[in-house]
Amino acid sequence: MRVRAVAKDIGIPPRKVKLVVDMVRGKKVEDAINILKFTPTPAAKIVAKLIKSASANAENNFQLDPADLKVVYIVADEGHTLKRYRPQSRGRFSPILKRSTHISVLVSEEGK
Repeated sequence: MRVRAVAKDIGIPPRKVKLVVDMVRGKKVEDAINILKFTPTPAAKIVAKLIKSASANAENNFQLDPADLKVVYIVADEGHTLKRYRPQSRGRFSPILKRSTHISVLVSEEGK
């Protein structure tokens, strides 16, 4: 049984979150959380919280053992982009793109 957790509109660009997501793809949930605990980025804290949420969903809703869970699918997609502008010299402006991310996680029992 695959159990899902989703976090939407995270205020970190997807390019930065994908670096963290690639580290934990395919790992056991315990190992993934230990890796993220020692990763010094703000994205690691959010991804760890999301993996814990998916694990808790599996335990509470489907009575799965958290020790047997594995991250089978995790992806960071692009969310909405806030467009802001910064004045430049000679009456020009330059755009500032504040990107956001949607993160999806699927955990499943290790044998399945």
